[in-house]
Amino acid sequence: MSEFEFIMTLFGLILGLALAEGLGGLAKALKASHRVRIGWPTALLGLFVSCDVVTFWMYGWSMRDLLPLSWPALFGGFLVTATYFVAASLVFPDDPEAWDDLGAHFDKHRRKVIGGVLLCNIALLASVAALDGLPTLDLRRIVLTWSFFPVALLAVWAKDRRIVCACLVWLIALYPLSAVWR
Repeated sequence: MSEFEFIMTLFGLILGLALAEGLGGLAKALKASHRVRIGWPTALLGLFVSCDVVTFWMYGWSMRDLLPLSWPALFGGFLVTATYFVAASLVFPDDPEAWDDLGAHFDKHRRKVIGGVLLCNIALLASVAALDGLPTLDLRRIVLTWSFFPVALLAVWAKDRRIVCACLVWLIALYPLSAVWR
């Protein structure tokens, strides 16, 4: 087993659990959809977290030759993946039927969820910079990488749900855009 395979057993397990937690919450909400309104904000938040978890997993693969097997790398990776798990678990309530509208749940938890994902991305960028240097600054990087941070920060601090949803739409659009803009 390589060092990367060893490291990814921990990270992959927690990231997989984060995805399962988000999907399980979605499944419970869909089962209760005859009693509770899910709404666009909650759906966008769940999609955002899921996309970012998958992207983090992909970054792990791209950094496979750079990640050292060390206590700081394992513990730092644990903190980041645990943050993803907690963020994913906060997207949907444990008991969706206890809420008339998941918009209220969204308003209560979205700052923690988006803030957690933002912290994970700051940690990722810091790790990439420490291991491989900062990415080049071209138009693609400015849009795909650097626009993430101010838009996510705006989504954390904005009071108007429409602004938060617009930020989430932008952030979600970055994932497929990164796949086609080479």
